Amino acid sequence: MTATVLPDYPEAGADDAVARKVPVIHAPTDQVFRHTSRAAGGIVLALMVLIGVFLTVNSVDAISSVGVGKWVTTQEWSPENNSFGIAAVLPGSIVIALVALTVAVPLSIGAALFITEVATGRLRRLMTGMVDLMAAVPSLVYGVWGLAYFQTHVVPFAEFLAKYFGWIPIFDVRGVDPSNALPNPALYTSSFFIAGIIVSLMVIPIQTSIMVESFSRAPQGEKEGAFALGATKWGMIRNVVLPFGKGGMIGAVMLGLGRALGETIAVYLIISPLFEIKFRILENGAVTIAAMIAQRYGEANDFSMSALMSAGLALFILTMFVNFTASSIISRSRSGADSEG
Repeated sequence: MTATVLPDYPEAGADDAVARKVPVIHAPTDQVFRHTSRAAGGIVLALMVLIGVFLTVNSVDAISSVGVGKWVTTQEWSPENNSFGIAAVLPGSIVIALVALTVAVPLSIGAALFITEVATGRLRRLMTGMVDLMAAVPSLVYGVWGLAYFQTHVVPFAEFLAKYFGWIPIFDVRGVDPSNALPNPALYTSSFFIAGIIVSLMVIPIQTSIMVESFSRAPQGEKEGAFALGATKWGMIRNVVLPFGKGGMIGAVMLGLGRALGETIAVYLIISPLFEIKFRILENGAVTIAAMIAQRYGEANDFSMSALMSAGLALFILTMFVNFTASSIISRSRSGADSEG
């Protein structure tokens, strides 16, 4: 009778330096899924590269005509006179995005915490549905509403800010006479402030949805443990929910920033184009890259189109920088509550 010889596998725990191998069986469906996922990721990457190449190639004529230095520092936009640059439009895009985030981030965090930690049952479903509905509203609707209704109703608040906080540079409005009892509302319309608030309404549902998903993953056991140790509701949120949702909050803010930087139609309807570097958010006149492209695209000749493509390239580079920065911050932020031992 022949004895069966078994392979000499290391015993569990006998040698920590020897890793035990677990056989993995790859089903045909796993192979299909793996290859499909890699193809999808490759297509996305290829599309981004192609967009960048397309914008770069079509921008060469315009940028080489004026030079990179003038293209970066010129505030005027007059391709027909060979005088144009992104010095005014790029900061304008950033200012509107920052105004939008200033309004949207606190509201998004509050709404997400209310949905996940306060609202229950029917109210939670209603709030979630309202957030999803806000995200589905076209930007054109927000722009028309902001132009026809919101702008006239927010001007008194802008006048209040200019009157009592005008000593802060961003709230200063040129041409305002403090002694005049009848302020001129036209000085406050079509501003960074109004456009930023409208854009924030489009950013809030995106940020809220991501934060709700992140906050809802906080471990229930740690929540109950915090209550067992005598924590209040806010104490539990501050020490458990927010630390675990930190990565999601950062990602939501950065995604909202990218959305705000590229918003076009709503901003185009509200602002009054003014090619000037300024950070006075309350006064009339503003310009962004996306709105300028929408305004001048239809009447552009070949050279003007190349100039617009160069502005689009600047926005593309800025958006990519924001996205890569967000990825870096999220990867370095550890999602989870810190514990002291």
